[in-house]
Amino acid sequence: METDVRTYESIKEWKDKNIASFLDDTDSLNKFHDQVMSKVFDLAISRVNKGSPPCEFSWFITGSGGRCEQGVISDQDHGLIYEISNVENDIYFKKLGEEVSYGPFIVGYPYCQGNVMSSNSLWCKSKHEWKEQLLKWMEDESWDAIRYLQIFYDARVLTGRNSYVEELKMVIYEYQLKHHTVLKRFMENVTHVKNVIGPLGQILVEQHGLYQGSVNLKYAAFLPYVNAIRLLSIKEGVYETSTLDRMNCLKQTKGYSKALNGCEDNFLTLLKYRLTLFQVESYTDTHYLNIESLHKEQRKEIKRILKDGKKLHDYMIALIEKGC
Repeated sequence: METDVRTYESIKEWKDKNIASFLDDTDSLNKFHDQVMSKVFDLAISRVNKGSPPCEFSWFITGSGGRCEQGVISDQDHGLIYEISNVENDIYFKKLGEEVSYGPFIVGYPYCQGNVMSSNSLWCKSKHEWKEQLLKWMEDESWDAIRYLQIFYDARVLTGRNSYVEELKMVIYEYQLKHHTVLKRFMENVTHVKNVIGPLGQILVEQHGLYQGSVNLKYAAFLPYVNAIRLLSIKEGVYETSTLDRMNCLKQTKGYSKALNGCEDNFLTLLKYRLTLFQVESYTDTHYLNIESLHKEQRKEIKRILKDGKKLHDYMIALIEKGC
């Protein structure tokens, strides 16, 4: 698929024209998103100082992109790590961070509402500064610090040195091995799960507004699986980012096989349901599945997946509270 990459507008035109060809499965769609973002990054590089970066670096994506779980519309979640801090490098990567946040916006990826973007100095630092920041976040008891650590743990390098992200994830893993309270702070950060199963076993849908008759798949279905598996991966030093890849690794580690039984199939099914949400106008629309439009067997399937997700989440909490 050839495209004119001289402007962000031309990349957007190419993306909009071709994305429909990649909606058969989540893997294909996410590879397409990667391809688009890589084209954006290459153009950003050419627009900043008209030359190559002054040192080695990693540009990573995180969030659903880092986990290879994006829907048809995805917002931005990314950051930069560069080899060493000095005046020249700091100025260059600040400009590049701003450019690789502006470019995706023009191409059709909304700005991250939480400002997890390379244009934010929190997410654009030298490798040494990143290590100091991760250690500071782990020593900090604030909700935001723990949230940032979990966001970083989903980082996947799109361009540059893979080893930078792996080294920094190792910092998180090794720290929590020596400081057992860190895992509990991680757990407390994700304790709340949106309950959409009523006392009579019915699915509780939105009663009013634009999404009447729907459930928010992101908060009610995906997050119990994503958060539980991420936290178990931090505990065991699993550095893969995809929830499915993490499940596969965990099943080979310390007897998680029974607890994860059926979870891979459930998560694959959730991803398939998300792919049905392609006729949408905004990023928020991609989260809402209309339950009332499903037939009886589909509603039964979604209910089971929701219950199993809550069970997995409760298992993770119990395990960490016991200190196992």
